Amino acid sequence: MTSRSPSQNQTPRPIHPGVSIGHVHLKVADLERAIDFYCGVLGFALTERLGKQAAFVSAGGYHHHIGLNTWESEGGAPPPRGSTGLYHVAILYPDHASLADALRRVLQAGVELQGASDHGVSEAIYFSDPDGNGIEIYVDRPREAWPRDAEGNMRMTRSPFDLRALLDKNPPALERASEPA
Repeated sequence: MTSRSPSQNQTPRPIHPGVSIGHVHLKVADLERAIDFYCGVLGFALTERLGKQAAFVSAGGYHHHIGLNTWESEGGAPPPRGSTGLYHVAILYPDHASLADALRRVLQAGVELQGASDHGVSEAIYFSDPDGNGIEIYVDRPREAWPRDAEGNMRMTRSPFDLRALLDKNPPALERASEPA
């Protein structure tokens, strides 16, 4: 396989800049376990359930951000390393306080972290759900703070993300509410 320069990969008709990715469907082995993780650990709301084979979860009242289904995967195993498929689902949080809250939930559930990086454009934490699907939880930096090269092109970085500092700077909501103003 040959690599191409970015200019060779440009489409003559770019996608509309207002397009966004609305939701993702994940194949899971155990629907109840998946619902417990996405709702009980990450805090999504269950918006709909289709019997024992599918469920839909969301944040903020949206119809669904994540679909969970066992249509082709009930009782199945995760794909082996080295196979193609979804690398991870990235869940964007609006601020550091909500990201710290999500990190606390994950740690309290005993989920093993797989990494944390400061990408210059964002700060991200990585782990997997019970079915081995990769999860990234992150916050974006404002566009004007993104690192750029001499020509003004965005350049992502990969530096350590200090999770202890994130938690220390963003105490749990209960602690924030009880602090004097």
